[in-house]
Amino acid sequence: MDDKRFWVGFNLIKGIGAVRLQGLVTHFGELELAWNAAPAELVEAGLGAKVIERVITAREKINLDQVWEKIEAQGIKILTWGDEQYPARLKEIDQPPPVLYIRGEYVPDDLFAVAIVGTRNVTAYGRQITEELAAYLASNGLTIVSGLARGVDAIAHQTALKAGGRTIGVLGSGVDKIYPPEHRGLAEKMMERGAIMSDYAPGTPPDASNFPPRNRIISGLSLAVVVIEAGETSGALITAEFAAEQGREIFAVPGSILAPQSKGTNKLIQNGALPLLTPADLMQALDITRIGVHKAARKILPTDEVEARLLNVLTAEPKHVDEIRNQAELPIEKVSATLALMELKGMVRQVGGMNYVAVGEMQGDYNT
Repeated sequence: MDDKRFWVGFNLIKGIGAVRLQGLVTHFGELELAWNAAPAELVEAGLGAKVIERVITAREKINLDQVWEKIEAQGIKILTWGDEQYPARLKEIDQPPPVLYIRGEYVPDDLFAVAIVGTRNVTAYGRQITEELAAYLASNGLTIVSGLARGVDAIAHQTALKAGGRTIGVLGSGVDKIYPPEHRGLAEKMMERGAIMSDYAPGTPPDASNFPPRNRIISGLSLAVVVIEAGETSGALITAEFAAEQGREIFAVPGSILAPQSKGTNKLIQNGALPLLTPADLMQALDITRIGVHKAARKILPTDEVEARLLNVLTAEPKHVDEIRNQAELPIEKVSATLALMELKGMVRQVGGMNYVAVGEMQGDYNT
């Protein structure tokens, strides 16, 4: 495993995002080599003059050992693309964050998550719907993901905890800079039964420009996004946009056409989002009414030769069941039945049109 100090180092440099970092990994193999590379080598890896200048400046100013000591002292965990624990669903999105900073625990069962987002200026109606939905989903084994903001976000997190469930907050700041500050106590509780996470390095303040990009992580972690209430310019609508790009289901709670807080959600429904009328609607639409069975089944590794052969064929790129059958050289009935079981186990996902992908850590070579 590449030393994570160097992942953090590059994460601290403005202009080094997922695309450029992937270029460095591809070119150098290890980020330690990239960190210590000469400018000419960085040019060969695809970096421009301005970014190379920032890299050189960072190497002079940043003591990676000291940075790492601070991270460890604060109990912050680091996940990068190469880690098996890196959220499998998030890894599927376009340009997933190279580094995740986590306080608390992200666990395999958090694969079954729903994002609940909405306005900070929540109405009594919005509060009631948020509480009912979050309590229902959490009590049925789903992890609640949101942004720890005032209003809908905080209500969703608090309700999930009260229901005995798990919840994850994605921040627009470093995980050591809780914002808003009055939610520090809530964040502490979330770390005990869930996590707070960010792709911004520790010490990053909650700048307004940080919040829209973090919404791609909220939707990326989730099976679906539910927008409770949102004005016409609400950040929750940005989360819905990311969800659409990522192929996630989008639900919106209908409201009065006269209420400012419902203008955004009503517009979402007009544009094709599913109206959420009862919490059970969401469970049925996602076909996760038997969440306990899903969670138990996904812990099972390949149990026979057929599963192993299918995993050898499947990758992160969608393949049609006919192509899978041809490459695995198995009868279509056997392939279809086995894929259905593997989907229950969380080993594969159907991504529409009878196309399947392997899920996260299940990609690999399974000799038979």
